[in-house]
Amino acid sequence: MRPILGAAVAASAALGFAAETWATDWNVSLWGKRRAFTEHVEKLAELVSEKTGGEFSLNISYGGLSKNTENLDGISIGAFEMAQFCAGYHNDKNPSITVLELPFLGVDTLEDERRVSQALYTHPAVQKDLARWNATLLMPSPLPQYNFVGVGDAPQTVAEFEGLSVRATGGIGAAMQAIGAVPTSMSATEVRQALDSGVVKAVSFAPHAHMSFGTIETGQWWTTNLNPGTVNCPVVVNTDALNALPESHREALMTSVDDALDHYIDYYNTETMAKWGPALDEREIARITYPPEQLEAFRQAAAGPAAAAWIAENTARGLPAQELYDFVTDMIGQ
Repeated sequence: MRPILGAAVAASAALGFAAETWATDWNVSLWGKRRAFTEHVEKLAELVSEKTGGEFSLNISYGGLSKNTENLDGISIGAFEMAQFCAGYHNDKNPSITVLELPFLGVDTLEDERRVSQALYTHPAVQKDLARWNATLLMPSPLPQYNFVGVGDAPQTVAEFEGLSVRATGGIGAAMQAIGAVPTSMSATEVRQALDSGVVKAVSFAPHAHMSFGTIETGQWWTTNLNPGTVNCPVVVNTDALNALPESHREALMTSVDDALDHYIDYYNTETMAKWGPALDEREIARITYPPEQLEAFRQAAAGPAAAAWIAENTARGLPAQELYDFVTDMIGQ
């Protein structure tokens, strides 16, 4: 943040009654390219600039500031002021919010994902967890249930995932392991090469990411309703930078979050999903739909054990894990 003194202000300063105008420039670390997943950050930058008359700028970088798996580290040392990351990239660094990545939580819409995430982000244990990285949670990046694009023989039943190498992070990986798949955790930017080279036979993503990272250019099949879970990818700010903002700039930032999320959800539900079906059709990607009884068996095999393991592991870490899990499941039930 830097003060800007115009000629008139400088002249006034010489007379002893200067008025100082602050210009705030924040660097924002994202990755990939502009897509549905980043529309709330783009909208936030637009709104903040409008509200401050251009005095507060969010300078968005797609991969130029940090690797996506290192964005939280960059926030912690003040290398940039704002960043997006996914909890499953480093469970040990942000264990409290990984509760939102547990399989089969029952979150069905982007609106519910937003509501539950924003509520959890205010929990004292979550704020304390992220404070270890000098990070303040600003807003979520709501995503629909993940499904798989794959190559080779399509698993026509859930049981046929046994032995299949898949890209799946966090709770989705735990769910797939429960039915015998072999999950590999890797960042989004690595998946296309992994799929093309045969390191994995299928990749779990939300629709926007399958389009953005090119898995549908190689893929031959898509699971329409496996729905093992989703990932939680918050936008955070460096706490010291947030506290140092002039009050007007802080207000402009914080009052723009809900409008930015409204824009994001509308964009995802309309622009992105309108393109998804035609993109599959154009590439002649087969749709695989599983019967309800197989999905219920999958849920029974994965949901309870994954939740119990998460609670035990994070209680041992010193988190109020059962409380966090109950908080989330109670919110989903409302």
